[in-house]
Amino acid sequence: MVGSMNVRPRLLPWFLIVPSLLLVLQGCGSLSYYTRSINGQLSLNAARQPVDKLLDDPSQPEGLRQQLTVARDVRQFAVDRLALPDNDSYRSYVDTGRDFVSWAVFAAPEFSLQVRVWCFPVFGCVPYRGYFSKAAAERFAQRVSREGFDVYVGGIPAYSTLGWFDDPLLNTMFGRSESYLAEVIFHELSHQRIYIRNDAEFNEAFAVAVEQAGTIEWLEDRAGPAALRRYEATRKRQDDFVALIAETRSELEQIYSSQQSDTRKRAAKAAAIDRLRARYRRVKATRWNGFSGYDRWFSEPINNAKLATVGVYNDLQPAFSRLLAICGGDYARFYETVERIGRLDRPQRRQALNGATRCE
Repeated sequence: MVGSMNVRPRLLPWFLIVPSLLLVLQGCGSLSYYTRSINGQLSLNAARQPVDKLLDDPSQPEGLRQQLTVARDVRQFAVDRLALPDNDSYRSYVDTGRDFVSWAVFAAPEFSLQVRVWCFPVFGCVPYRGYFSKAAAERFAQRVSREGFDVYVGGIPAYSTLGWFDDPLLNTMFGRSESYLAEVIFHELSHQRIYIRNDAEFNEAFAVAVEQAGTIEWLEDRAGPAALRRYEATRKRQDDFVALIAETRSELEQIYSSQQSDTRKRAAKAAAIDRLRARYRRVKATRWNGFSGYDRWFSEPINNAKLATVGVYNDLQPAFSRLLAICGGDYARFYETVERIGRLDRPQRRQALNGATRCE
């Protein structure tokens, strides 16, 4: 089953770009994929305009200049207060002319929440495959679906090349709230600060923890109590959303591990997803005062691939946030501790993260 493109609330995966020199390591089947990816990246590089130059240009739209001013402040805050990389990323701007910079394809078996991974040189294995073309992403999704996988295609507003290129600000990052822009910049720079091969759940949850804590600090310093309260309300809804998905994932894991026939599992799966939508409607009415920001996510097809993406970004986030608190909000010490944990093998890494009681 192929899920449609969707703006997933606050789930911002970075998009994998492999430098051209690595093409020699790939087979012919991968060559065209990497060539398209590199061409897409190079087109972005060629279109970059320095933020400072745009801000000094009175012919630029005032709205854009205001957003770039906020972005410049967020970028400097990331260096000064969050100890994130001080480089040329997010100091230039590109208007992509579209709603998303790229599209990511996620897949999972029909009766499993274990997301499929694709492996690449240098960057390792990640739980999605990215495309600069929506049509190309959907073609690949259809191919994977024919293999029997649940598939989800999501539009991506931002990504990180992990320092291979100077990542620009994009028009796709603007148009929402200032706190959203801060989250995106902090999240993507976090990937440049720490990246563990073959462990997307670790990397993404780490970046989510930094983005959340960093955005709160930025709002406290720059925006005042009202903006902070709005952000905290947004965060509470996001926590509710993650909890709803976690409950359904737990239900589905029990269904998939049972000895039922595939036909009965398929019916039970559909019923569990129906219950998820019903729980969402109750939460929306009773706790969110009718807030409709997640309506599209729930109204479009829901399958294992779509549900699994939520776990990738959120399952380990509480452990990282707790560790940051143990470090007293000292980001440099927090990063040192995360790097130490990241050097462990995967099972020990989870155990050390969840059981951490001290900071480096």
